[in-house]
Amino acid sequence: MFELIIFISGLFFGSFLGVLVDRLPKKENVIKGRSRCDKCKKELGLFDLIPVLSFVFLKRKCRYCHTKLSLLYPVIEILTGIMFALTYMFIISNFKFQISNEFLILKSLIILTYYLFMISSFIVIFFTDLKYGIIPDKIVFPAIVINIFYLLFFNPKSLIFNLASGLGAFLFFVIISYIFYILTKKQSMGGGDIKLSFLLGLSLGFPGILVALYLAFLTGGVIAIILILWKKKAFSKDTLPFGPFLIFGAIISLFWGNQIYSLALNFLGI
Repeated sequence: MFELIIFISGLFFGSFLGVLVDRLPKKENVIKGRSRCDKCKKELGLFDLIPVLSFVFLKRKCRYCHTKLSLLYPVIEILTGIMFALTYMFIISNFKFQISNEFLILKSLIILTYYLFMISSFIVIFFTDLKYGIIPDKIVFPAIVINIFYLLFFNPKSLIFNLASGLGAFLFFVIISYIFYILTKKQSMGGGDIKLSFLLGLSLGFPGILVALYLAFLTGGVIAIILILWKKKAFSKDTLPFGPFLIFGAIISLFWGNQIYSLALNFLGI
């Protein structure tokens, strides 16, 4: 029952994340100002903003100008709802919510809030880079600060280790970018990817960051090959946002990184 409440809450929160995805790249205020139709600029009413349901009842069209609405908005809302519910179940099974006294209740709620915050940040980064080719600093930098405080108060022994993991991932991307530029005189990845790599190393630690990067490069390579074979991308001309692949790898690693790493070691006989 509580999972359903978390899911529905995620739908509404996903609506706000959709606003962030659209407004951050345009440097618009994400707090002030009512949502408007992208086409006719008409201010949307309350019944136009009900997550998923408004999209369905309006038959994917603006109530005022009847322009087709992007599928991006309900996708973000539904994905956020699902991820919120999965995150709650993950926290319940792995951290065992403590309800014996007020302090332990507060601690459990802070852990859940931290994970929901990270999932929300990952969703915004994923879709912003996918749609606009931008990884917003206004998401990455606050997430770095939140991670440092979270580790400082809840896992201080891992703070230095996770900082080292973040720095290692950052330097790894800088070196790859530099070598690629020397060989081709072209930029292999943007500064946003490099800054994101530090955040992922900081939040995942080791071996989590290793699993995340492996999955990111693996899925990114597979998708790139498929697009080239379908002639959707030209190998020498087109670029593919790498942020979504990093986020995909990070989310998988956040939940199952240790298990995947252990399976890999067993497979290699290490």
